Amino acid sequence: MNDRVDRAHFRGRHFLALADYTPPELVELITWAIELKQQRALGHTAQSLAGKTLAMIFEKSSTRTRVSFEVGMAQLGGRALFLSRDDIQIGRGETVADTARTLSRYVDGIMIRTFAQKTVVELARNASVPVINGLTDLSHPCQALADYMTIAESKGALQGRKLAYVGDGNNMAHSLMIGGVKLGVHVAVSTPPGYEPASEVVHIALDAARNGGGHYTYHEDPRDAVRGADVVYTDVWASMGMEAEQHVRERAFESYRVDAQLFGLARPDASFMHCLPAHRGEEVTADVFDGARSIVFDQAENRLHAQKAILLALMSHA
Repeated sequence: MNDRVDRAHFRGRHFLALADYTPPELVELITWAIELKQQRALGHTAQSLAGKTLAMIFEKSSTRTRVSFEVGMAQLGGRALFLSRDDIQIGRGETVADTARTLSRYVDGIMIRTFAQKTVVELARNASVPVINGLTDLSHPCQALADYMTIAESKGALQGRKLAYVGDGNNMAHSLMIGGVKLGVHVAVSTPPGYEPASEVVHIALDAARNGGGHYTYHEDPRDAVRGADVVYTDVWASMGMEAEQHVRERAFESYRVDAQLFGLARPDASFMHCLPAHRGEEVTADVFDGARSIVFDQAENRLHAQKAILLALMSHA
């Protein structure tokens, strides 16, 4: 894990899932992101993507993803184009493959925030420029990379840390699981019965743990997951597109709310994390979310820096 990766090795690749990257590669991206954050704080600007354009396809709405990618491209000297379903023909029946081939003739990279993972995979298969997964129903690798950057800043070395994820076994849980075990973290997940992480993702995480040094455990009782954790993480109970299930999920998740009592089972210096947007009083109580040990807005800020590292890694001139 201490072996440095030649940054030129990233150039031209896609960023679809953390499973596609080795532990040293993930460490290098996090190191790069922290460097960019430090340089920005000192007032240093890098125009490494001058003349480059990123196409941003949004089939799902967003605050953090859109703003962080747009600002990130601007800070790196490039530009970003926002494309909703109403702005391009993919919303009117043009195939994903044809969209990929067409955009590749115009832009230097494509970011997509969509529903199905297969859409991102098909886009990447047919694009001749790097494709970045801005979120799918299966995974959220950009957020998870920013999260582990945030933990590294807050706690120091990631190796040997414990992250407890409480709530829905969704895209956020999936990316945290895979990224965590690759980075030497113990990822303990607790969900209500029937809301567990996808079995194929569990298999990937267990396999990845063999090389990354971390490990994954599942606990039906959230108290078992949280005990001794360095970080307690939760997400909304009903993700985008699941609004019709809200009331059913509220009943199922009632005992999985992160409150002061549950959070108190973690280490005394444990941090609270949430990928946002948050619903105070549902998945987390206000006293935890707004408490002194909450680092949720550090996470939000670090989306910018982590994504700048990804953009530079995949799209830089040299």
